[in-house]
Amino acid sequence: MAIPYVREIEFEYGVVEQVSPLIRRVIANNPGPFTYVGTGVYIIGHGEVAVLDPGPEDAEHFEVLKKVLEGETVTHVLVSHGHSDHSPLAHPLAEWAACKTYAKNCGIPTAKGELGSADDLGFMPDVKVGDGDVISGPGWTLDVIETPGHTCNHLCFGLREENACFSGDHIMGWSTTVVAPPDGDMADYMNSLDKIQAMKFETLWPTHGSPVKGQAFVDTFITEYASHRRAREAAILEQLRFGETAIPEMVKVMYADVDTRLHPAAAMSVLGHMIALIKAGTVRCPDENPTVRSHFELA
Repeated sequence: MAIPYVREIEFEYGVVEQVSPLIRRVIANNPGPFTYVGTGVYIIGHGEVAVLDPGPEDAEHFEVLKKVLEGETVTHVLVSHGHSDHSPLAHPLAEWAACKTYAKNCGIPTAKGELGSADDLGFMPDVKVGDGDVISGPGWTLDVIETPGHTCNHLCFGLREENACFSGDHIMGWSTTVVAPPDGDMADYMNSLDKIQAMKFETLWPTHGSPVKGQAFVDTFITEYASHRRAREAAILEQLRFGETAIPEMVKVMYADVDTRLHPAAAMSVLGHMIALIKAGTVRCPDENPTVRSHFELA
């Protein structure tokens, strides 16, 4: 069974939409092969609100958020992880709102700049949060959930009142996510998928694209998300058995039906699988710190 993607979305740039009783969304005008239609900024609550993943530091986008939030008090600015399409506007927005930013930490620099989703190396939250922390306001309660994999510092946030999860880039309805070493870790990613699935959320609200709705569908969706990763791993092992040693050549075969603009991202995810297989003792590489240019073979 293929991943049952949810790719339909109706929206208008610069317009706030009430997407659930406690959630509003504004989509930044930064579409692309890695951001889909753009960064979805979530506003949680009414009157005293939290803002999640404010997005890129773009003057027009910032003015839209200021207008949307006029007359309300922003108590928290939350960040799922420090990438250029999620975190750069966090501190400017928090300064404007006279509040603090909340995230796990700044993450590890990677090669994601080549992929169109660069690290925001200047980002460090005012308040570091992790598993077990609770962030709340009038009528809303968010549980912090550590979900390393896409990045080492990725966080999801569970909204208790709606049994919903803001899944950041961990689980997206429109596409799989990139797991790019050394910041990304495939073994951590698979464990984090299991972690979210076990929580039985009714809705997933990713930062990019439409929500995944319905507890049964969410469960099926995550199962197929994980199955897709296992199928990729099986395809890598098949390529190695055929004698292919280079990731770029593997990508040409394994991702032949995927937009070539995404092949660099695919190569990074294949590297993520390779590193996990090396740790498991299934694959070996002569390089101490493997890259997409390294060569690999079955152990």
